[in-house]
Amino acid sequence: MQLRSFLFSGEGWPYFLVPLIPLAIILDIIGASPIAIFFISAGGVIPTAALMGRATEELAHRSGPGIGGLLNVTFGNAPEIIIALFALNKGLHEVVKASLIGSMLGNILLVLGASMFVGGLGRDRQKFDRTAASSQSAMLLLAAVALVMPAIFELIQGNGLPLPGDEIRDYPSDVEHLSLAVAIVLMATYAAGLLFSLKTHRDLFNPDHGDGSAPGTNDEGGEPWTIKKSLIMLGIAGVAVGVMSEILVGSISEAASGVGLSEFFIGVIVVAIVGNAAEHWVAVLVARKDKMDLAVNISIGSSAQIALFAAPLLVMCSFFIGPHPMALVFNGFEVGAVLLAVMIANHVTNEGESTWFEGLQLLAVYVVLGLTFLFAGT
Repeated sequence: MQLRSFLFSGEGWPYFLVPLIPLAIILDIIGASPIAIFFISAGGVIPTAALMGRATEELAHRSGPGIGGLLNVTFGNAPEIIIALFALNKGLHEVVKASLIGSMLGNILLVLGASMFVGGLGRDRQKFDRTAASSQSAMLLLAAVALVMPAIFELIQGNGLPLPGDEIRDYPSDVEHLSLAVAIVLMATYAAGLLFSLKTHRDLFNPDHGDGSAPGTNDEGGEPWTIKKSLIMLGIAGVAVGVMSEILVGSISEAASGVGLSEFFIGVIVVAIVGNAAEHWVAVLVARKDKMDLAVNISIGSSAQIALFAAPLLVMCSFFIGPHPMALVFNGFEVGAVLLAVMIANHVTNEGESTWFEGLQLLAVYVVLGLTFLFAGT
């Protein structure tokens, strides 16, 4: 009876989609229609993301939203990094860069917007720690500046920015070396950020709200998971999301041509959403439970991790994988979108509170950017 009530609850329904996971694997093995593989594997991501959400929430109860959010974005971004490594090996540099920018935009605008909108419904406003959120937003702004500078260098000194329809462009060695140097700086900043949030200023990212709840309890009153069980479930979910995402992206090019979408739009919107489905689900889920500290930490923290860790890691790996190194030179649409999104993130986290209307505005900006990318790729 408890299992049945859980499955039909707001948190249990995603597990009805578990059969899609083996079905997607079977369809991929037998070489079924790419469109069918695309939709089945996309559905298979949902239950694995839900499992990741439960495990992350159990860990957050014990260690606070800072460490819980860090664990979530670490496991949530792992599939995207794996997917990007396969794309690098094929020389699809522009698709990789589009998915990186799309992930940042998706987390800042789509995830944070949906969290504020859903969490704010029925509430006057939701509050979160302004200092912690502003610290992450400032780090994200500095990362965006570093990501944009190689593009400005190429725009002024080189042959101009890539076009949305490009798959790969070979840049001069000075641009590649500049990208590598920027990647090293970003990695060092990411390491310093971990030291800041997990050690020297841990209290900022693990606030005591004084709600009287004991560590290791959950809102449903069920048996809390141990840290070991939570970590095991988080690892299983991360692997499953990676497998589903890899199958989905393997079919995405042919499926895109079948429905008339450009690879640029697929990379910046579709791949980004699928690769970050775990954070999307978790952030909205915890925001609905009025845990905006964790929701903001997941959305802003995941974007910062993409900029400070995933992007520089892929640049470094591209010196060993693929036809030639990947330069951190984004096209004009990507440069403009990421700068605007990061400015918005700094604005909405400045007050330490949010409403459903602010969430709706963020979602509207994401739709506008999505429409622009759709028309840019045609």
